[in-house]
Amino acid sequence: MKLVLILSLILLLLGAAGGMVLWQQMSTWNVAMTLSDLLKENRQLQAALARLTAEDQIGYAKVVRQETVDGRLVTTVRFAETARDDQRRQVLRREFDIPGDVVHFDALVVRFPPQMVQDGEARALYLWRRVYGETMAPESGFPIVAEDGEPPRYAGLLDELPPPHRAMFWEAVWSLANDPQKLSEHGIRAVYGNALYTRMVPGLIYVFRIGPTGDFFVESVPEL
Repeated sequence: MKLVLILSLILLLLGAAGGMVLWQQMSTWNVAMTLSDLLKENRQLQAALARLTAEDQIGYAKVVRQETVDGRLVTTVRFAETARDDQRRQVLRREFDIPGDVVHFDALVVRFPPQMVQDGEARALYLWRRVYGETMAPESGFPIVAEDGEPPRYAGLLDELPPPHRAMFWEAVWSLANDPQKLSEHGIRAVYGNALYTRMVPGLIYVFRIGPTGDFFVESVPEL
């Protein structure tokens, strides 16, 4: 009986040691691997990006209320991000109190070289960053989504990838926003911020659209 227990303990320790070595090897491999490698070699990622269609509506906003607080006009804006496959479905909804009535909306655009998705078309990701008023510094703006992990709009896009690859992809994409020098390292065609602003008034819906070439604009329509 004691011999059986000793042998079981030895096997358990060997299994744990082997698992630790494997985990360390995977960690080292993930560190050494760049986003460029992942884009070029991972067919599931290429297929996921190729399924992205030309973007149209990516969200909308409306004025919930405008009031004077301590002698200053404050506009409360309700912002919603819409799903890729259904413009009527919200994947994110937030409210912001913005000083004044001119509101800036900031997004990040990430474009991949056509050969990386193997279909001859430029594919792009559009990631919402922050909202701020005309009297605010952009860096003081209110974040729309956290700059880490998977953005709500692209939930499920990379489900076919192993979790370490998904985490690496989004971490690399967000880091490029703050370090454009990494573009060539990661094989990305371009990453750029695109902010637009508009004077917001009650009674209108402000619809945000992005065209296939990355142009970013807003349309206002009467609220029904």
